[in-house]
Amino acid sequence: MREVGGHVSAAGGVELAIERAVEIGGNCVQIFSGSPRVWVRPALSKFDAQKIAAKREEKHVGSIITHSLYLVNLASDNPELVEKSKKALAFDLEFDAHIKGNGVVVHVGSHKGNGWEQCRDAVLVAIADLVEHAPETSHFLIENAASRNGKIGGDLSEVAWLISHLKSKNVGWCFDTCHAFASGYSLGKIQAAGSTVTTTAEQAILELDLWSSLKCVHVNDSRDPFASGRDRHDNLGDGAIPQGDLEYFLNLPQLQHLPLILEVPGDQKEGPDLDNLNRLKNLIHEPQKVQS
Repeated sequence: MREVGGHVSAAGGVELAIERAVEIGGNCVQIFSGSPRVWVRPALSKFDAQKIAAKREEKHVGSIITHSLYLVNLASDNPELVEKSKKALAFDLEFDAHIKGNGVVVHVGSHKGNGWEQCRDAVLVAIADLVEHAPETSHFLIENAASRNGKIGGDLSEVAWLISHLKSKNVGWCFDTCHAFASGYSLGKIQAAGSTVTTTAEQAILELDLWSSLKCVHVNDSRDPFASGRDRHDNLGDGAIPQGDLEYFLNLPQLQHLPLILEVPGDQKEGPDLDNLNRLKNLIHEPQKVQS
């Protein structure tokens, strides 16, 4: 079976998050290690790794992805902000290893108009330092951004540059369908030469040699039109992404083994729900068994 799930609350413990994911029809899950809007992090001792492992086995849940907090900005020219960001990310990498998770998804940040070339070396050094001092079993996953106007990763070539220069098995990336659509990457089939259609995500990932380092996919529709530069998620089928394109992309062979995580508002505006998980399941095809 393919891994499908959603970002759910971890209030009360990771064990409860696993249960919440299963209740909406998931077999994988994404969580925050603490509040996404404050710097303070809980103590690792608060999380019982044995109980988490037991609940995971009981509920047959595969991947557990951690999403870093929203305040992080490794591209800032403010040293204090960068240090706070690194401290928070260092905790999340420890947390990822502690719960035997499958990676920490990170919005790298924004250069605020200073330019990619001006900040990329500093971002590279910051990530390299984090990975060097993190547990060997933790993984740093760079998420593509929804805008190419200052946000790192809106252009997938920036993700590729960081990964190729870091050269670490503990660094990968996460693809967000809404972000890609918002930053001008079609999710449909690769177009013929001379086509007026903007570069597809499939083509860009292939040309940038990013398939092998892709570790998870955020599946979200977009409230805004193509190449809007706006990061506003919508429920699957309710937004601007053509459902045929989304279905095509999600069933590419390179994604068959990856966790698909919903970050949609849900029908009641409380996050991913059973209805959206069912919509996702209707879009994806189960991997074909290899004939002996």
